[in-house]
Amino acid sequence: MASNDIKINDQAAQNEIVLEENEMICTLTNRKVKSTDKELTLQSMIEMMAEEYGFATEDMERDYKVKYDDPDSDKAKTQKVDLAIFEEGRAHDVANLIRIIVVAKDAKVKPDDKKNGVTATLENILFCTDCEFGCWTNGEDLQYVHAKEDAYGQTELEDLSDFPAKGQTLEDLEKEGERAMPRKPANESLVKTFKRCHDYIYGNEGMKKTAFWELLNLIFCKIYDEKRRYSDAKNGISYRRRFWVGVKERNTAEGCKEVADRIKGIFEDLKDSHLFKDVFEGNEMIMLSDRGLAFVASEIAKYSFLDATVDVKGTAYETIVSNTLKQEAGQFFTPRNIIKCMVEMLDPDQNCRVLDPACGSGGFLVMVLDHVRRKITKQLYPDLDEVRLDAKTNSPEVDDLVRDYAEKMIFGFDFDPDLKKAARMNMVMAGDGHSNIYNINSLDYPQGDKPDVPFIAEAVNNSISVSHDKNFPFESAEDNAQGKFDMIFTNPPFGAKVEVDPSISIKYELNSNAPEVLFIEACYNFLRPGGKMAIVLPDGILGNPNMEVVRLWILKNFKLIASVDLPVETFLPQVGVQASLLFLQKKTEAEKLIDIENEDYDVFMAIVEQVGKDRRGVPVYERDDDGAEILFPHIKKWLSYNENGKEIVRSRNERIKHLADDLPKVAEAYKKFKEEHA
Repeated sequence: MASNDIKINDQAAQNEIVLEENEMICTLTNRKVKSTDKELTLQSMIEMMAEEYGFATEDMERDYKVKYDDPDSDKAKTQKVDLAIFEEGRAHDVANLIRIIVVAKDAKVKPDDKKNGVTATLENILFCTDCEFGCWTNGEDLQYVHAKEDAYGQTELEDLSDFPAKGQTLEDLEKEGERAMPRKPANESLVKTFKRCHDYIYGNEGMKKTAFWELLNLIFCKIYDEKRRYSDAKNGISYRRRFWVGVKERNTAEGCKEVADRIKGIFEDLKDSHLFKDVFEGNEMIMLSDRGLAFVASEIAKYSFLDATVDVKGTAYETIVSNTLKQEAGQFFTPRNIIKCMVEMLDPDQNCRVLDPACGSGGFLVMVLDHVRRKITKQLYPDLDEVRLDAKTNSPEVDDLVRDYAEKMIFGFDFDPDLKKAARMNMVMAGDGHSNIYNINSLDYPQGDKPDVPFIAEAVNNSISVSHDKNFPFESAEDNAQGKFDMIFTNPPFGAKVEVDPSISIKYELNSNAPEVLFIEACYNFLRPGGKMAIVLPDGILGNPNMEVVRLWILKNFKLIASVDLPVETFLPQVGVQASLLFLQKKTEAEKLIDIENEDYDVFMAIVEQVGKDRRGVPVYERDDDGAEILFPHIKKWLSYNENGKEIVRSRNERIKHLADDLPKVAEAYKKFKEEHA
């Protein structure tokens, strides 16, 4: 076998700006600023105000000094706000100020802080200027307030769950209610929202062990409500949106109860629905207080989950999953950049029946679904530009095709029933197709006492009956799903603490107590002849002398497609393990007849030196020869709508850092390798 050994270590582009340590570029001013917790939050708020609320960056100013007359002292005062927003196209004067945003130093500063909290930083400006709306954040908490006059003509602050976007008034927000259109989340908005909701339940509802599941119940109420709206519209039925929270509704006990009643009603409906009947057992209840439910619902009601990209939803979901389930079960999950690289290299399409036999929370399955989703979108809309094409990835036409693919062609197995539920929910968020997630011991299949074993063969046979390979002469019996998958993506459990029961391992040719070894053979058994797999394996299998028998077995039964060597930082800080990505293709019976020494084919090999983070999990960015971080020119584009509802593309010039991550370069290099060796 010939090998093409590629060492990934490209030099950065020449049109660069160099940053000193702890520096970044402000997206509003394009100037260097210190990279502090506060600055990172401020940048997030700038992007949110532009992309979600529709305010033009030309109408924003950071570090703005507000001058006003203090009625208590008859003296002029000056107070700085971190971000000021002015009337469209008007001078940046106090008279034209319409929104103020204050960013606390860090999360240690609480909203009720007497010096730097909400009231202390917003009250004077909102009372003494014509600006009515303010926002305060410490990077975790996000609070909106409105300055209003009470019955006696005195100005007071009232809490809002949101403030008006560009062109909106508070009256508009209050009147819209169920008709209010949720926003597409920008940057890390959804991640922060999920975390804020989880932390609220964890800290205020006395539900430390169940906070994750309580949040998921509400997330799926939201998804169900959005899907009902579209599905009913297709059937000519008018559906009244129920997952909404009035901008002031959570301020009173009566309002909180009304919200709770609406959401709990959705939850009872969804448990019996076709979409969720396989996710819930039917006896679940929402246990949050009315106040807690209203808070969480108001946070997530702002966003359209159907319009959010799968990557955004997946990142937000897995952030909460990984912080919950891995701590409870000692699990760790595959980093998204590893998953993305593996999926892009094998490049599945609509005709691929895909399996992850150790699916965890469903990271590989969701990435496959997103990969195929983008292919489908490109096929349906080949002439659209990148921004409009991206917007079409969640269109009803694409959603229908993606759901059809997911329901028929994507399968996941896991030993842990909690992870089965987490994976099913992840798939629902990504585009349905959750019904083929099963709780079994993949190493014991087709035997085993796990509850879902009897259902798998029927589901796979149903998939085959409506697939392109329905006439393929599969060798395995009707009651066995082995030998029937086109692709496998997996990161099997491995480590000294994980051992396979001897009654299971003895059934394998490799007969090892190490699950990572047996999973290689199990994956072989699940693949059809010519099927491909991408698997994460500890380097010991590929290099230790006592593993030679395993390597020989692999070469006898598989063609080696590619091998990608990973650095130790890959899975840190979760676990320190030296691992590689192995890409294999199951040999046909004819190919097995060729002696290994006489085989002649090309193998792609790559050495990854950087994965975008250090050993502590802190992001690492590309640097120049002197060790300084590099900035690259970038045009940020997003889809927006004008006052008449017409679709427009907005953009801004930025200078951004690139993660020092070799994995995208590996995937691109492999694509060229395949073209050259086709």
